[in-house]
Amino acid sequence: MKLNNEVSAVVTGGASGLGEATCRMLAGYGVKVAIFDLNEDVGQAIAEELGGVFCSVDVVDTDSVAAGFEVARAAHGQERVLVNCAGIGPPMKTVSRDRNTGEVRMHDLGLFAKVISINLIGSFNCIAHSASGMIDLDPVTEDGERGLIVNTGSVAAEDGQIGQAAYAASKGGIKGMTLPIARDLSRDGVRVNTILPGLFKTPLFEGLPEDAVRALSASVPFPSRLGRPEEYAALVEHMCVNGMLNAECIRLDGAIRMGPK
Repeated sequence: MKLNNEVSAVVTGGASGLGEATCRMLAGYGVKVAIFDLNEDVGQAIAEELGGVFCSVDVVDTDSVAAGFEVARAAHGQERVLVNCAGIGPPMKTVSRDRNTGEVRMHDLGLFAKVISINLIGSFNCIAHSASGMIDLDPVTEDGERGLIVNTGSVAAEDGQIGQAAYAASKGGIKGMTLPIARDLSRDGVRVNTILPGLFKTPLFEGLPEDAVRALSASVPFPSRLGRPEEYAALVEHMCVNGMLNAECIRLDGAIRMGPK
């Protein structure tokens, strides 16, 4: 589909990192953007800058998501593009041993469930709400395309590291549901793709020492640096305009294959 001021979009996690870059890319084409996030101060400021709308949304809360879409659609009409960027990734081993006491500690089940809930269930929650409106839109291409959904996975879906059981499971679930959801929505002209980013310069890395950032950058074969959020946004852009990209999970990682740790 063409990106212009006749298109509206919803971006979850749009107040920072990959989501913010995506909002800026879309707004640059005149797309009307709604930001779903819990960071109200930053999200509101970005929305005002881009001429969009901010919605305080908890992606795991069905009522919150429904209210967010209601606000977004009241401002911009039914969205044709949904980009899911909201997510968390706290590390924890399946079991670990305290070096001082020798005590064995199991992975906190509540934390595991929280990661799955936000990353995987939250993404599906937004997909279901968005798709339910997209399928009633008039087609915008001769192929009958009505909308596009882009999810954010991770290379951890394929190369999960030590301490990433919950995160890898959540991102693996996103990868795994891409094809069946694309098949579910194919007759209604809604495409579904997933991006699997590698190491990207997002707020997650801002607190790391320079030496750690250099080491991580050097681990990327080429280019040997952290990915830039605008490079993620560029792939979202291409997924919008290339109608044959459907049910794809694309690594965006500079050829990195993550080691055990």
